[in-house]
Amino acid sequence: MTVRRVNVVILVLLAIAFLIILHRNLLNLNDFLKQENSDTVPGMVLPFETDLLSGHKVIRTGEEIPVLITAPEERLGAAVTAMNSIYSNSKANVVFNIVTLNESVVHLRTWLSKTDLKHKIIIFDPKILAGKISNDPQKVEAVKPLTFARFYMPVFLPDAEKAIYLDDDVIVQGDIRELFDTSLKFGHAAAFSEDCDSSSSKGMVRGAGNQNSYIGFLDFKKEAIKKLGMRANTCSFNPGVFVANLTEWKQQNITSQLEFWMEHNAKEDLYSKTLADSITTPPMLIVFYKHHSNIDPMWHVRHLGATGAGNRYSAQFVKAAKLLHWNGHYKPWGRTSSFSDIWDKWYIPDPTGKFHTIRRHAEEK
Repeated sequence: MTVRRVNVVILVLLAIAFLIILHRNLLNLNDFLKQENSDTVPGMVLPFETDLLSGHKVIRTGEEIPVLITAPEERLGAAVTAMNSIYSNSKANVVFNIVTLNESVVHLRTWLSKTDLKHKIIIFDPKILAGKISNDPQKVEAVKPLTFARFYMPVFLPDAEKAIYLDDDVIVQGDIRELFDTSLKFGHAAAFSEDCDSSSSKGMVRGAGNQNSYIGFLDFKKEAIKKLGMRANTCSFNPGVFVANLTEWKQQNITSQLEFWMEHNAKEDLYSKTLADSITTPPMLIVFYKHHSNIDPMWHVRHLGATGAGNRYSAQFVKAAKLLHWNGHYKPWGRTSSFSDIWDKWYIPDPTGKFHTIRRHAEEK
């Protein structure tokens, strides 16, 4: 009996030793695979920073609403202001997934520590864009890496089935849950607001950056574009605000499709010569051609950053809008902008003093 017990104990110890060795090998394999794939991952997600919320209001619970937004160093104030407007106008459990560059992390953390925003910080690696953007020195200098973060939503939000992408130059006046609840048609990976039939198309100013059809973004003289059989007068959409079905996005390999057209353009220059800064729009127009759902136009009232925006919209209309977008040259934190008082309402001053609105700074002087 004693011998049997000894044998059982020995067997148990051997089994435990085997499991420990197996566990260590699996961890090593996982680390190896991460290293092997490091060149193909566009960014790194930092741990959820619940410590920053200690001492603030109770963290909201319930279904999470993932919102992806970018935060370049020179526009951190824009991102924080946009997020504050979302948080203040909704009781939903919004989680902000903020994509930034490594050099901005400390600054961003310091700023967010003064807020109640539930967030994750994602460090974007610009190396992922190698071979996907033009080698022309003049064009490379104008390219802002973070503008392509929207292409990699499923990578940054691996557990989310649905999410919202927002540019940083927006203010949300409605409940973000309403936008999140937008119904997408079967097989559609995203929902946008089209340029032709939206409220924003009224009084459209023609010119670079204000196009409202495909011909304004793509060079239809190029053979690669001709072969697609797209109609040049098809209504375009603005990808600065959209709702994504990430399950469909992954199944349809949307990210790979977008990268394909980025690489194609880098070699053959497929985009329109009149294109302004909207270099992320052309590949999205191609990939989502007649295969996307629509969001309520009041959830993307745009062109507030264009010349004459103050004359295009009435104060009553702007007040009723669910989301305002200052796409265009004039930003609400800049020297001159229409309806900048609305943006000021949600602005949280930078505790480090690095970021300040140009308009206010000029007045103080």
